[in-house]
Amino acid sequence: MTTEKVISAGVQFFTISEDEAGQRLDNFLLAKLKGVPKSLIYRIVRKGEVRVNKGRNKPEYKLQPDDLVRVPPVRVAEKNEAPISTKLNKVAELESQILYEDESMLVINKPSGIAVHGGSGLSFGVIEALRALRPQARFLELVHRIDRDTSGILLVAKKRSALRSLHEQLREKVVQKDYLALVRGNGRLIPK
Repeated sequence: MTTEKVISAGVQFFTISEDEAGQRLDNFLLAKLKGVPKSLIYRIVRKGEVRVNKGRNKPEYKLQPDDLVRVPPVRVAEKNEAPISTKLNKVAELESQILYEDESMLVINKPSGIAVHGGSGLSFGVIEALRALRPQARFLELVHRIDRDTSGILLVAKKRSALRSLHEQLREKVVQKDYLALVRGNGRLIPK
């Protein structure tokens, strides 16, 4: 059975803060309209239903401080499936895996077998679980990804400014990701 889920009943207006500036319009809308498919976001932008400073813009438009974004009422078809809370039993222990946290970021020890985000047939991952476990958090975004079957340290930004800074540090190789493999066996992995 399919029902209609109301994401926003009326027109919404957002004034872009310094922290939100610099991100693409489509990414801003994806963050604000949780649960709305990308295809619908692109459609309402393309049709001109989303306005920035009373004008039409493309999805890749980079938002500026004090831009005024108008978002129309949004409704999406919803399949009746188990809520995310019933899927959290495997990831509810994530809170205990947090190694470090401050006002800008958190560092989590991701166990193997859990994806970092939903998609490609997966309805949830670490980031969705953290958002469900911390509904009061205004911003939680992955700084980088690691494979589903890989365990390891995962950085999550709690502020857009931290996300931009950490992305820049990774890009400029100020910080780096290192991988360590633990192998057990007779040691004949590489032929002589």
